Amino acid sequence: MPTYEYVCDKCGNRFEKLQTMTDKPLRRCPSCGAKVRRVISGGAGLVFKGSGFYSTDNRRGGSSGPKAETAAEAKACEGTDSPACKSCPRRED
Repeated sequence: MPTYEYVCDKCGNRFEKLQTMTDKPLRRCPSCGAKVRRVISGGAGLVFKGSGFYSTDNRRGGSSGPKAETAAEAKACEGTDSPACKSCPRRED
């Protein structure tokens, strides 16, 4: 159900009302009883839920881009003698 925003012409009261799309618009201000008008509001923000949405995501769940380096891998690569650093693609031998 959408939330509609109204503003009172007399007292300037702004309020929102959760209504179905088939409900008739409100006509009177709950504060002063004067005429109200429905205004266009910004609407709801975009909410992403889940593991994430990246440009490398696709419908099959695979990745088309190179593997991103994790924080643990970057930390392990700080020492030049570590096994992780020897196989690092950033290594300049």
